[in-house]
Amino acid sequence: MTELPASGTAPLKLDVPQDVLDHFAKLGVDPGTFSGGTLGDKMGIRIVEASADRVVGTMPVEGNQQPYGLLHGGASAALAETLGSIGSMLHAGPGRYAVGVDLNVTHHRSATSGLVTGVATAVFKGRTAATFEIAVTDDTGRRLTSCRLTCALRDL
Repeated sequence: MTELPASGTAPLKLDVPQDVLDHFAKLGVDPGTFSGGTLGDKMGIRIVEASADRVVGTMPVEGNQQPYGLLHGGASAALAETLGSIGSMLHAGPGRYAVGVDLNVTHHRSATSGLVTGVATAVFKGRTAATFEIAVTDDTGRRLTSCRLTCALRDL
């Protein structure tokens, strides 16, 4: 596991092949958001740990709320898909990519402030597909959302 400095936060714990880091560095992408893309940047998603078995990321509630001031369900879904996609991409390996084909999201409660944390854990890692379960929790560790993402794995 490689530790890289993160922008103003604790070091990142990334088990990411160097060729993947090099590819994103050439694009000028911060490793802490390496798979969040433009949407992840806009939503403030930060990757703090990444491997083919487990991916952890955070997202602020502020700026990702619906009109009633609650964390938007779509924001939780985007966080979950980002984390599961990163894990799937890392499992797929060099020369392959992952694309989400099924996302199930159940919202148990919401948050109105603070930072939410998503933890994606691999439940199936095959040759052509990978499935992750993602739990999104609030600052106190209460589960807000339970998700399951399946990604198809394809050659570039």
